[in-house]
Amino acid sequence: MGLIFIDSCLIIYAFEDHPRHGHQVRQALARENPELLAISPLVTLECLVGPLRAGSLALLNHYERGLRQFETLSMPDEVYLHAARLRARFGLKTPDALHLATATVHGCSALWTADDRLQRAAGSLACNVLAGPAGAGP
Repeated sequence: MGLIFIDSCLIIYAFEDHPRHGHQVRQALARENPELLAISPLVTLECLVGPLRAGSLALLNHYERGLRQFETLSMPDEVYLHAARLRARFGLKTPDALHLATATVHGCSALWTADDRLQRAAGSLACNVLAGPAGAGP
């Protein structure tokens, strides 16, 4: 299996111990080879907004340490061009189009998300780790 791109919402659920989803996401991440888990600079940006807005230095430090465990995929011009095509075709929001474009351009074997719209646009690349045993989870 190749790289697995992790959507921001799943990182946030795991790192902030979301009451319904935190444990499930952490379990899914723990089952995978950590060297295959990837994010982008956009994921980092999205994850750090909450702690910065709240002024929580402890949570900010938790994210900064934790995000280092993932491979960070670059976002060259090709990613932005592909994201524009995805936005035009599927009506995705810019961040979602950039997540999918990053995963696609880097040849990831999966994009883990809990976002239904992103999942529909990503097709077989998407994996909803919150879907449970009957879903497309890992």
